[in-house]
Amino acid sequence: MKFRITPLNIATALLIVLAFVTWFFKPVSVTGSELKQWTGTIGIIFIVFAIFSFFLDMLFRNYFLQTKMLWLVEVAFIILTAVIYLLVR
Repeated sequence: MKFRITPLNIATALLIVLAFVTWFFKPVSVTGSELKQWTGTIGIIFIVFAIFSFFLDMLFRNYFLQTKMLWLVEVAFIILTAVIYLLVR
């Protein structure tokens, strides 16, 4: 299988980096001062999100074989997810 860089690949990598940064360095800017003790749990949540985005990327790769269409669908999914997050927040 040919390796293709996709938006969900990038998101998965960023989530894994964010999980390890949260886990090891315990930054208050990510968790907030009131959640300083919860950094391990928040790191695990980021890992779960990374696993979910990895499987979703594999699912999209099986359905959309052209790289251009794959990028369009994955960017649309990321934007839709961000809009829903902001509306719920």
